[in-house]
Amino acid sequence: NLSELMVSLIMSKGKVVLAYSGGLDTSCILVWLKEQGYDVITYLANIGQDEDFEAARKKAESLGAKKVFIEDLRTEFVEDFIWPAVQANAVYEDRYLLGTAVARPCIARRQVEIARREGAQYVSHGATGKGNDQIRFELTCYALYPEVKIIAPWRIPEFYNRFRGRTDLMEYAREHGIPVPVTPRAPWSMDANLMHISYESGILENPKSRAPADLYLMTKNPEDSPNVQDVLEIEFKKGVPVKVTNMNDGISKNTALDVFSYLNEIGGKHGVGRIDIVENRFIGMKSRGIYETPGGTVLLKAHLDIETFTMDKEVRRIKQGLGIKFSELVYNGFWYSPECNFVRHCIAKSQENVEGKVQLSVLKGQVYILGRESPKSLYNEELVSMDVQGDYDPCDASGFIRINAVRLREHHRLQGLSSTKQ
Repeated sequence: NLSELMVSLIMSKGKVVLAYSGGLDTSCILVWLKEQGYDVITYLANIGQDEDFEAARKKAESLGAKKVFIEDLRTEFVEDFIWPAVQANAVYEDRYLLGTAVARPCIARRQVEIARREGAQYVSHGATGKGNDQIRFELTCYALYPEVKIIAPWRIPEFYNRFRGRTDLMEYAREHGIPVPVTPRAPWSMDANLMHISYESGILENPKSRAPADLYLMTKNPEDSPNVQDVLEIEFKKGVPVKVTNMNDGISKNTALDVFSYLNEIGGKHGVGRIDIVENRFIGMKSRGIYETPGGTVLLKAHLDIETFTMDKEVRRIKQGLGIKFSELVYNGFWYSPECNFVRHCIAKSQENVEGKVQLSVLKGQVYILGRESPKSLYNEELVSMDVQGDYDPCDASGFIRINAVRLREHHRLQGLSSTKQ
């Protein structure tokens, strides 16, 4: 036994921590890495996806993984990644709420921690060579573990020339005793976590094709959703939701994971948060994606409302630009870059007074704001009233009008001169 161990150590190329899902691709990658001479440690992150984690553990062990780590990251996913996105009102290209993009640095951060702890020189993943995820995983790994070496099989010619499609993977699996899926595969790919489910590729690659009705797993069809609204009160402190209460039945949640999970439940029940878009990938191509983000959509509406209510106008104007920059950085994989760290700190600073409660209703795919209150509100009811004079002198408006009138007159005078010359 000792001699076998010595031979194994001499022949091994080193330890690699593989981001493992239990699916066909990463199971084949696990066995292929072993064939290449690596000692494989598998790591599976629980970020809220519907997964049989124990079955995945047994599968990895049966395929020869030296160790298997299954890490419950749901709470830190919400607190460390989703909440900063909420504070930023993070939306990529006006529509995508970044559910996959915020999950990748969360997953990769723990992968790096395990690699360091286990003395692994390598990390590996199953992201394709055409997508954004390879960049998000690898930039996080390099930022947090600069000496690490990354094995990306779908960019290695020896691997991708051998496995040109699912048929090749299935054949390899049968040859190496890898359990293959017994249920027919959906004609699209899916990625799920606590924040959203994304769907792409397969029949969805034709941007004109409508998504089949049975595609959506997280939200009801709004047509089939209840006819009775749920009225929610969401309480914020420093731009982060700290409590949600259902005004219909009194149900209340006050921990980060419970709050977000409950908003997913209510939003999903009413068909909130579906989008079908074409987006610009970082690597230079357009892709079609369909997303369900029920809880995130409810929170975006609520946070926008309490933020506008409590934040200075000029601060908010700057913060809006920072939110767009944050969204682009996160989408492109730069969560752990110095510039993203700077932007996150600026956004967090802007949220110091974003505090209060928002009441809203959720019904038939829509979120309707009903009212808000805050001890730090900048809204002056007496000042804005049309019935009460208060401290405001209507003559104060004259200065604003005069300044802008001069600007507009000059603009149109110059336009007139220009058109005359033409």
